[in-house]
Amino acid sequence: MHSNAQLLNETQLNQYERDGFLSPIRIFSEQEAYAMRSKLEAYEATHGSVMKSPYRNKPHLVFKWVAEVIRNPKILDLVEGILGPNLLVWGTNFFIKEPDDGTFISWHQDSTYWGLSRPDVLTVWIALSPSQRNNGAMKMIRGSHQLDQLPHTDTFEEGNLLTRGQKVDHEVAEEDVAWIELEPGEASLHHVRIIHGSEANKGVDRRVGLAIRFVPTDVSQVNGVKDFATLVRGRDDYQHFQHEPCPQKSLGIAEKKVHTQIADESFKLFYKGTGREPKFGD
Repeated sequence: MHSNAQLLNETQLNQYERDGFLSPIRIFSEQEAYAMRSKLEAYEATHGSVMKSPYRNKPHLVFKWVAEVIRNPKILDLVEGILGPNLLVWGTNFFIKEPDDGTFISWHQDSTYWGLSRPDVLTVWIALSPSQRNNGAMKMIRGSHQLDQLPHTDTFEEGNLLTRGQKVDHEVAEEDVAWIELEPGEASLHHVRIIHGSEANKGVDRRVGLAIRFVPTDVSQVNGVKDFATLVRGRDDYQHFQHEPCPQKSLGIAEKKVHTQIADESFKLFYKGTGREPKFGD
């Protein structure tokens, strides 16, 4: 049994329904966040470069500490308050911006190329470093999750961290922009259809975040590709996704093999119809 002590209150639920996001929410202490960042950077130091694809995508399959984060009861209680008691993690991503590297994320809706059957999808974005306006924090358009799925243009623009460099074909009113500034260990929650993006890091330290994508178990993949997810709470009576294993150790041989197989299928979904290969340098 789990505790309902951390479930969202009525005010928070109303805010999420109105705005399409909640922020900031304290999940971890700053010390815990910096400890997680240190684990990521220890991997980078061992491999002599910044974290790159494919391990930026679905790192919960290959790093045991990320697998523990996605099962954190505080996070699951919050998500249950919005999506219900039966929860899958459909994906995880590291979003890392180095100072002055010029990388950014264009205005977009997450739902555009994910192929999920309905927009009951929630991202929990956890800051492992300060995420401020000057170093590339997310920005969101209040209430834009209430729009339908909007058309996007694939730009494949250099420096865009999105797989296709997709940009929403919708005029953004600056007065509706909300900056999602977070301290290490804080998180934001956002709806899959909210229009959001982020600018380049103009600060002196890297900006590091971990995004976790949650769906209820009755959501399915409709784009005709094999898809995978991790059951993190409740039961899955629908079996729409092939269940992912929990890593027994970080970067083990078996874990790397599983990650490669599943990440390859994931990239097929993200790049379907483009005729392009994944950008493994990201």
